[in-house]
Amino acid sequence: MNGLLELPDDARALYVLAHGAGAGMRHPFLAAIAKDLAAAGIGTFRYEFAYMEAKKNRPDPPAVAVERVREAVAEAARLAPGVPLIAGGKSFGGRMTSTAQAEQPLPGVRGLAFLGFPLHPPGKPGIERADHLDRVQVPMLFLQGSRDEFAQPELLAQLLKRLGSRATLHGVPQGNHSFVVPKSTGKSAAQVSAELGQSIARWCSTLAAA
Repeated sequence: MNGLLELPDDARALYVLAHGAGAGMRHPFLAAIAKDLAAAGIGTFRYEFAYMEAKKNRPDPPAVAVERVREAVAEAARLAPGVPLIAGGKSFGGRMTSTAQAEQPLPGVRGLAFLGFPLHPPGKPGIERADHLDRVQVPMLFLQGSRDEFAQPELLAQLLKRLGSRATLHGVPQGNHSFVVPKSTGKSAAQVSAELGQSIARWCSTLAAA
């Protein structure tokens, strides 16, 4: 398994971080998130799904992707014994992580953090893709742009209400699925990334206190 571990001294948690469907673990967005999290005392273990390692365009079937999630969580625990784990990822990676957690809890994982949960395909609104989240019993953090074409705000709000206290939302005003915001917001990509990292770090603190 290809993997990248960034573990600051005295890390408060380690985020097992999966990539999105179209880009691997070295994508600049994930690299920036990892850097910002490290500055906040949160480590990351980035890894790749089998199709990405093989340089294929089509994502793995869910069963294959879920198995890779489990392998990654086990490897992260081996590399950082004793460090609390959270898991999740960007879009497809987050959904495959939650699928794994719903099927059978990931050992040692205290919560799931989604960087743009893909609630539905663009232009095809619905929440069926999130039905499995009803079976996830650990806390979940949804980091979503308000212009995310994969998650209409009203449908996301419906899902969060259904999940109740297990779900927390950090919204990025005017952000799209890639967390790109218009220049009119006055925010740079680096500022948005830092905001996301800080939100994850704060949420990790609530997990530690629970």
